[in-house]
Amino acid sequence: MTNIKNHVQLVGRLGANPEVKMLDNGNKLARFSIAVTESYTTKKGEKVNDVQWHSIVAWGSMAGIAEKILQKGTQVTVDGKLFNRSFTNKEGVKRSSTEIVANELFVISQKAA
Repeated sequence: MTNIKNHVQLVGRLGANPEVKMLDNGNKLARFSIAVTESYTTKKGEKVNDVQWHSIVAWGSMAGIAEKILQKGTQVTVDGKLFNRSFTNKEGVKRSSTEIVANELFVISQKAA
């Protein structure tokens, strides 16, 4: 039960190819964003598509897999955990970000036609 305290599962499509870096310590890092779309109908009968973008981070061998098989438009399921980080940008402004650190990636379908 302790593993469910910080668990996220999302299904969405990549907005761009993964950005992959090899770090100085030899570890591989992949970053990409997925769009999760929810559709609903308003009381007036209008169909609405609500799109939420989520930042995903994959490390090590999972980053290598992301680099090889993921591309813009690929539909994936991501299992992971939320990670909040703070940083100072190039302009010296303190910023914060919430990312999903991927534990598992599943390809549902390749790039949409």
